[in-house]
Formats: sequence, C-alpha cells, structure tokens
Amino acid sequence: MALPILQMRGVTKRFPGTIALDHVDLTVERGEVHALVGENGAGKSSLIKVVCGVYQADEGDMQYEGAPYEPLGPLDALRAGIRVVYQDFNLLTSLSVAENLLFERLPSRLGVLDRATLHRRALELLEQVGLDVSPSEPVERLGVAQRQLLEIAKSLAVKSKVIIMDEPTATLTSRETARLFEIIGRLRASGVTIIFISHHLQEIFEIGDRVTVLRNGRKVETKDVRQTSPAELVHLMVGRKVGSKYPFHDEVQVGGEALRVESLRYHGNPNPISFSVHYGEILGIAGLVGSGRTETVRAIFGADRRQSGEFFRDGKQIKISGPQDAIRHGICLLTENRKDEGLVLPMEVRVNITLTDLARISTAGVLQPEAERSEARHLTHDLDIRLASLDQFARDLSGGNQQKLVLAKWVFRKAQIMILDEPTRGIDVGAKAEIYDLLWRLAAEGKAIIVVSSDLPELLGICHRLLVLSKGHLTGVLQRREFDQEKVLSLAYQEYMKPYLQAGTAAVQ
Repeated sequence: MALPILQMRGVTKRFPGTIALDHVDLTVERGEVHALVGENGAGKSSLIKVVCGVYQADEGDMQYEGAPYEPLGPLDALRAGIRVVYQDFNLLTSLSVAENLLFERLPSRLGVLDRATLHRRALELLEQVGLDVSPSEPVERLGVAQRQLLEIAKSLAVKSKVIIMDEPTATLTSRETARLFEIIGRLRASGVTIIFISHHLQEIFEIGDRVTVLRNGRKVETKDVRQTSPAELVHLMVGRKVGSKYPFHDEVQVGGEALRVESLRYHGNPNPISFSVHYGEILGIAGLVGSGRTETVRAIFGADRRQSGEFFRDGKQIKISGPQDAIRHGICLLTENRKDEGLVLPMEVRVNITLTDLARISTAGVLQPEAERSEARHLTHDLDIRLASLDQFARDLSGGNQQKLVLAKWVFRKAQIMILDEPTRGIDVGAKAEIYDLLWRLAAEGKAIIVVSSDLPELLGICHRLLVLSKGHLTGVLQRREFDQEKVLSLAYQEYMKPYLQAGTAAVQ
C-alpha cells in the first residue's frame, strides 16, 4: 500500500492567549483532492502555514513522502514540491503579470532576460486559467478576481507534488470556477495532490475525495465525501444549529430616499449609471467579474476617479471629491480587500475600531484611552467579534472576525449609508449567518445598505432590490418579486453577448 504523501501527528501551535492547533492528526493520500473545512478561527490557515513552513509546530511531527518533514520556512516547502495558493495574495504588484508568473524561473539568454520566451510562457499559463489580460500588464491594475486567477496560474508554472488552495473560488464566477475544477481534475489525474479549502460546501462535493473538519483548533473527523452530506458537515463544523441560509426580514420598513446617483461614469467607462437606495433597504449589485460593480461603488465613495456624476443625499445635491467627503456625508465603503484597505493589520483591535472618529474619544485633542477601550469593548461585544483582548492585533483575527471589525469601525463612525463590497468573501457558513444578521440589524435601525457580491444566491436571498451590471452598463433593476436567477444571469451576460448576436444578425442579412 502506498504511503500517504503527508501525515501530521499531534501537531499543536500556540499563540499568546489562544491555541490555534490542538494535537491535530491529518493524513493526506497521494493524488487525492483532500478538502479542509471549518469556521473562521477553526485552525485551517494555521495548519497550512505549519505545512508550508510559515509557522513551526510547538508539538507533534510531520512526515512527507514517508520521511520526517520539518520545514523551517516557505522555501523548504517549495523545494519539497509544496505550493500554496493563498486567499491573501502573494504577488509583487509593481511587476508585470508575466514577471509574477515566472519570477522564480525567469528565462534568460546569455545572462539577459529573454522577454520573448517570458511573454510566450506567460500566455500559455494565462490561457490555462482563462485569464484574458496582457502579460505586460502591471499587477497593480488587476482586480481581485483577476489576481486570484493569476495566483492559480502561478501555481502551475512550477511542477508541484502538493498544491494547497485556500478559498480559490471566493471571487470567481461560475464559469471561472468550472475552469479551475477542470484544472484540478487534470492535476489529480497526473498524480498531484490537492488540499482544497473552501466555505462553499457544494464545491467539496463536486471535486473532493475526502474532507477533514476542524473546529476550535481540533480535528473533528475525516470522512469520504461520498459518505457525508452538506448538513452533516455544517453540524460538524459549527457544533450548533445555524439559522436560515439567506434570511429575509420583510418586517423591516423601507423609508425615504437616502442616496441618489445620477449619470455616474467612472474612469474608463462612458456608460452612465443612475440609481437610488433608501433607508432600511438592502440593495444588491450583481454582475460578472469585470462588469464594473467594484468600480461603481469606489467611484461613489470617491476612492477612484470618475468622469462625471451627481449625488443627492436626502434629496440635496452633495459633492464627493474623495473618501473624506463621502464619510462627512455619512457614506462608508467596506472594500473587497479588507486586509489592504479595510484594516490597519499591525495595530490593535481597539485602534482599528475608533480610528474613523478620533474626536469622539478625545478631549481638547488628547486621546482618552478609557473612552477608546469603552467604545471598542461595547462594539466587539455587540457585533460578537471573537478575540483574546482589545489589544490583539487585527492581523491575528480570523477572516470573519476581521470582516466584523471593519463593520464595527463604520458603526462607530455612525455612517448612515453602508456600501459593502463582497462582505462574505472567504468566511465560513456560521460567520456568514452572523454578517447577515448584522446587516438586518443595521437596516432595521434605518441605515441604507448596498451589497456587491459574486454570490448570486446570497443577493437573491437578502436583498429588497437588485441592480445588474454588464460591462459597465446598468442592464436591469429588479424588484424582489421579479427575482429569478436565470433573468439575472441573462442581464449580466447581455453586453457580453451583443457582438455574437450582432454577428448572427449580420450573417442572416
């Protein structure tokens, strides 16, 4: 019988005030797709960081290909043939797409970078994952979903024995996800082992062979995917009953118009977009990757340049030249990239919460530590942010708790119009339910909420109305009674299909 490619026995990892991994045993067979599931904070990220040498275990041991395995850093793991596609991207944003893809093995001729070969190899990798960008494009110009595909392509550039994928589909459309699953199928057929981490349980049943459940840093169980069910996995993951997957509270009253956007044209898009959102309303924005969802909300907030557009708050025209103007008018934005743009990761939880309105916790310009702690303590309790202490660094929180921390800072600011871009990306089923509950609490308090999401069932489940964008065009505004997944997808593909429809019409003529 073939030896497992990776075996962990009694692996324990401690941090001040918490045990991230508590005597975890894990066996991964060669050439399988082994799924890893659990709530945020269950220990998944810590486990893969031990495997790839970012963390060293405090107790326990590992074996890789039948031999003792003690990586002292990520380079040891790479040399052993273990590569990680992280949820938080590991890209050099000032370099080009091609340079990122082949950074570890840049082609050269007579000691000079061979750009022709670099370009050709990069195109081959981009084609494999279906990423339609120029190899010479700087990575800093790519969106989050494009960077995710780039990370996946990067993992294919060097032959690996084990590829660990941490939430690889979090920002991908169904078409891009299907392409990724084809790639995973080819890798498995060639003998490559995949450790696949995802909060989308249906994906695990589509591509997984076995699944291991972690909870509170401990291994709960490993099961054959064919011998379990989504309901059983949720029960094993959370250890408690989770409410309705997508709750809708029709008792929440929708009030008057909070914000009206007229003829907004963000930079690079000549198509005007107009809509409004009301107090107490959850308004969704749907569309494919590249449809302009993120660009639209960033232009409203003033985070990115716009070509034109007028804004009306409570019926009165306002000017938004930058984020400070938006914040002054009670508008906030929870960006899709919470780590880089939503939080100050090396600073304490209490600081991150109160940073949006220091005047509230200051007297005569002097910060009052007790006031800061009091406000932070109240919000972490109210939003159920799980942490060791208010002095814990934001970077040490789980993804779901980081997302709630971003919400907390805007609640502290008393924003009345809350724009959330991918608020549940990369967080588990339990944390998602908590985020939904928070959104409904805020809506019930009269706040106007705009939600951008790649998860269409999520939008259909929680929103009063839905805007659909397609290549920068607003192709539809649907009332809840009109919600239909096929209708939304038809509107989302509308502008992409026009060239084919026009070509067909021309052919008939």
